[in-house]
Amino acid sequence: MPASPATPSPLRTLLSLRPGEAPLVLWSMAYFFLLLTSYYVLRPLREAMGLTGGVRELPRLFLATLACMLVASLLFSAVASRFPRRVFIPITYGFFTLNLLVFFALFRARAGADDVWIARTFYVWVSVFNLFAVSVFWSFMVEIFDLEHGKRLFGLIGVGGTAGAILGSSTTAFFAERVGGVNLLPVSAVLLIGATACMLQLNRAAGRRATPAPAATRADDADAPVSGGVFAGIVDLVRSPFLLGIALYVFLYTVTATITYFMQGEIVAAAVPDRDARASLFAIIDVTTNVLTVVIQVFLTGRIIRFLGVGLTLAVLPLVTVGGLLALGWLPTVLVLIVFQSCRRASNYALAKPARESLFTILSREEKYKAKNFMDTFVYRSGDVAGSVLFETLRRQGAAAALGLPVLAALTVPVGIVWITVSILLGRHQTRRARAAADPPDATLASGRPS
Repeated sequence: MPASPATPSPLRTLLSLRPGEAPLVLWSMAYFFLLLTSYYVLRPLREAMGLTGGVRELPRLFLATLACMLVASLLFSAVASRFPRRVFIPITYGFFTLNLLVFFALFRARAGADDVWIARTFYVWVSVFNLFAVSVFWSFMVEIFDLEHGKRLFGLIGVGGTAGAILGSSTTAFFAERVGGVNLLPVSAVLLIGATACMLQLNRAAGRRATPAPAATRADDADAPVSGGVFAGIVDLVRSPFLLGIALYVFLYTVTATITYFMQGEIVAAAVPDRDARASLFAIIDVTTNVLTVVIQVFLTGRIIRFLGVGLTLAVLPLVTVGGLLALGWLPTVLVLIVFQSCRRASNYALAKPARESLFTILSREEKYKAKNFMDTFVYRSGDVAGSVLFETLRRQGAAAALGLPVLAALTVPVGIVWITVSILLGRHQTRRARAAADPPDATLASGRPS
């Protein structure tokens, strides 16, 4: 007997898609795919140029990136206050596209990437572009999708980004020596233009959506500038315990990620003396991470978030991080490093990131764009700086060598306890706010406005 037209296809059931959602999800995936392809074409070039002035210059580049993040966040807030999203998001990506072409012209005029100051500036710029472009993407996602959609679909949408990361890295790995890394900058610019085109198409599709839209995606909101002044994101963050909790989660993640990065450097430098062998090792970690991420995103992310809830899903990353650091501290081998880094990064991309982004679905447009952007950029890089300063301070004092990796890893346990506690509290707070928004005293059930 033929299936009823209302019966969902096996593929739709597997991907947790419901009628009317496919166009939005496909355009979102295409948007994220092109955006991360654009960035990952640049990422290896950034890493190479960051070493132009020597490894000791990296902490200074971290500080310069942090300062630029603050300025960029305030400028974005000002633009978002004056224009609707169909204008200010293309303006943002258009600005970065123009910057890429300027860098291309500068590098060509100065015989490639040999100029130290241009290379350092490019390193800082890519570090800003990465977080900023992705933050704007997720701000758009949490505006057009509500909490229920986010739990089901953000992992699937993330597959587009993972595929873009694989393609972008592979493109640079294959072509950098053949055509010159600098000559890939226009390629990245074209990809960014393509991402902007997908964003505009997604914006139109969101306006035609057949499924109910969150309150923040109503036409009168989508066509209006984001409320609040230039410093609104910072003010919102300071005044909201919920936003402060998300900021603390992000900060603890980046601090531990930076400590992990330095521990990785110690282990690899001691165990793998050859530079090409090190590159192969990092490639193995990248491939393993991406395979794990795609499998989890396609088949498990939505189901895990719905089964465990947002809070416990957020707690997976700190558990993996602390457990992995302890294992790495007591058994600092390359095999343990590969397993730990692959699991840590996959749990972040496939679980923590979608769960964390879903936290913003219950907030106002001002908080989604301005407070979120400030957290995703300035707070994120603050954690990088704090982690690097902590590790380098221990190194200069001789504490790193005296204590050894096992003790340094054990020092992250209290951080992990705080991190897990924050995860659970964030999940509980989101549940309370979502329930209050679903049944406000003076509004209909369909409004979905945060209280």
